[in-house]
Amino acid sequence: MISIQEIRQARERIQSYIVQTPVLRMHTLDHYLNCEVYIKAENMQVTGAFKLRGALNRALSLSREELERGLVCASSGNHGRGIAYAAKLLGTKATVVMPNTAPAVKVQAIRALGAEVVQCEASERFQVAERICEAQGATLIPPYNDEFVMAGQGTAGLELGEQLPEVNTVILPVSGGGLIGGVSAALKETLPAVRVYGAEPAALPRYSQSLAAGEPTQVPYQQTLADALVSQQPGSKCFPVVRTYVDRVVPVSDEFMLKGMKLLLTEGKILAEPSSCIGIGAVLQGLLPVDRAEKVCFVISGGSVGISQLAMLEEVVL
Repeated sequence: MISIQEIRQARERIQSYIVQTPVLRMHTLDHYLNCEVYIKAENMQVTGAFKLRGALNRALSLSREELERGLVCASSGNHGRGIAYAAKLLGTKATVVMPNTAPAVKVQAIRALGAEVVQCEASERFQVAERICEAQGATLIPPYNDEFVMAGQGTAGLELGEQLPEVNTVILPVSGGGLIGGVSAALKETLPAVRVYGAEPAALPRYSQSLAAGEPTQVPYQQTLADALVSQQPGSKCFPVVRTYVDRVVPVSDEFMLKGMKLLLTEGKILAEPSSCIGIGAVLQGLLPVDRAEKVCFVISGGSVGISQLAMLEEVVL
């Protein structure tokens, strides 16, 4: 478990390196989602995603000697970009292990920050990263299963609670559990009445199955358009936090995730990657209970979008 004190300490550690992303009132989406819609725009973070928060909090906790040996991570993209940014900021090297299926726009952004990119099968990326760490003596920074990383992500929840203290419901994308774990802990410890829901790909329902089973459960790897949400199993350190603080996690189809992306772009005028729009997709799919009087905030976790992903929206019908 992580404490509210650890999340507050994380904010003090990273606040001079990140931006406080805005909470935006999205009037044009109310009709479609049947609630009072807000977004926490983490797609406007320095590296284009919330992942910078956790990456920096972990990197800034290391000694100078540890930093000099370099940083390594396994990532579907956004965490890797956060690690690459942190390494450049702190004057060290970074190696990022990414799936072969990672969008080119994410690979290019990481290389542009000076990091080395190693690509492999999605199911092998953590083992490859561990081997590189052993060979180089570098520090492995997990994308979610780490208290410092989770506390860093939780700083977005502290901000949200201060920016919109009257919020009724917060809906977040779910993968390994770092974001929803940190944010739910921050919110529930400061605004106990708020409801926190998670949305994960229907192709990889690791939290839906794990919460039902009462323990972390691995699901078979299946492809999904939610390329930032491809973890097969909840983090062992994230799962107890999610089980304690999150009210419900629902599996969302790729079809409705894309509907959410198109709605946010065409009606909300906000560009975000497919994974970030899965919470909107969950409401469009009728999986989460909201009503007209509720203030509902969707955490838009990242904005790394390629042209090919935008092209997919042409055939999507709202």
